[in-house]
Amino acid sequence: ATSIKLNWTCTFPEACQDMRGICRLALPSSPPCEAEEVTGEEMLQGQQGIFTCPLLQPFTPYSVTIYLPPSTVLFTWQFQTKETVPDKPQNLSLDASAGVLRWSALPPCKGEILGYQLSITARSAHESSFLEVERLRVNGSVTEYKLPDHRPGHTYVVTVQGLTAAGAGAASRQEFPGSGLETSAPLNGSSSGAHGISPSQGTAVLPLRPITQPYTAQSEHQLIVAARQDPAALASICSSDLQPFNANQQHRAYVAAVLNLTAPTDFVLGDGTSQHGYYNAPLQPDSNYTVLLRLVRRGQQAEKFTCVCYSISA
Repeated sequence: ATSIKLNWTCTFPEACQDMRGICRLALPSSPPCEAEEVTGEEMLQGQQGIFTCPLLQPFTPYSVTIYLPPSTVLFTWQFQTKETVPDKPQNLSLDASAGVLRWSALPPCKGEILGYQLSITARSAHESSFLEVERLRVNGSVTEYKLPDHRPGHTYVVTVQGLTAAGAGAASRQEFPGSGLETSAPLNGSSSGAHGISPSQGTAVLPLRPITQPYTAQSEHQLIVAARQDPAALASICSSDLQPFNANQQHRAYVAAVLNLTAPTDFVLGDGTSQHGYYNAPLQPDSNYTVLLRLVRRGQQAEKFTCVCYSISA
């Protein structure tokens, strides 16, 4: 993306004296992707070597010329430097009344903008244990996104990244505090605390309720166990791909069980049973945990994670 190296060989030694290499912009640059002209040239010694053009701009056309002064061109080649990841999007904002996120379009200076990657975490002021994380991708011509379940009483943490063929660039992150009163309670996401905690047996009883949401008939819920975390870390755990319990990595969050949850039920966490490849490991004494009941929905361009959080002190 920022340099070119050219292996060269001269098969006629008498023609190699005073041979030089030079790099130039192949086309005049123009806003918004202005590139500085490359300065200087290099004397090419011997009959073979490597000629390097450093400090180039990504995704920009250049030409390499090998010549004999004053103007005998021996070789010329035009190329375009590779793409790199884009800069972070600017001017991220939320229209609170309409529930529409907006950002400024990224220029194609470091590569063609293939799309934008969004991560949206919603927290309810009414029920702090309930959170939703939505991850999606929109195409490169889109610079706004309407939150499908926007509720004024929710706080939203949003990150937006541009995407080129080289990958995702730096993220623009913004927190938008909720304004006004909530017009509705979270979608069946409230929870009471764990009870029946037995440090000697490493168990706790969780009163689980299905996470019901519009337009979904899913009943498969995952139960995730993690060390006590701050809210930002919980959002990351809620939307992460997690593995079953591993005794060598007890500090990591893990899936303890997958439940076909269709009605309220009491679940014994830490009873040592294994089902569907997941181990419901006993809780360690004198430890603090956060347990997440998670519902996952995935589509072609988007995935949504809804979690209800429980705090446990074993």
